[in-house]
Amino acid sequence: MVEKRIATRYKTIAKARIDGNSGGETLLKDLSITGCMVECTSYADLENNKEYKLLVLPESAAKIGEFELLVESKWIRNEAYSCEIGFCIVKSPKGKLFQRYVDYLAWRYSHGNSMTGSGASETP
Repeated sequence: MVEKRIATRYKTIAKARIDGNSGGETLLKDLSITGCMVECTSYADLENNKEYKLLVLPESAAKIGEFELLVESKWIRNEAYSCEIGFCIVKSPKGKLFQRYVDYLAWRYSHGNSMTGSGASETP
C-alpha cells in the first residue's frame, strides 16, 4: 500500500508526552508540519479520531525548547507491551518552536544527517 503525504515526514527521536496516557516512555519517531508518529513503550489507552495534547521535548542537538501540539489520532497499533500512534496536527500553540524544529529536521535531512544515515526521509 502506498500512502501519499502532503508534507515530508522527517525522522527524529525526541521525548514526548501525551495527555491521558500514563506509564512507559513516549518517543516522537517522525514529524512533518501536518502529522507525526509516536511510539510508546507501554499499552496506550487512546481512541481513534480523538484530540490529545502532545508535549514534544526536541532532541538536544536542535537547541529548541519544548512545545505542545494539539493532535488528532488517526491510527493506533497496540502490541502487548508497546504502541505506535499516527496523529495529524490540528494546532500548534507555540507555532514558532514547532516550525523551528521541523526546519531543523529538514536541514539535517538536506545535509545527509538523517536518523537512517542515508539522508533520505521516509515518505511512503
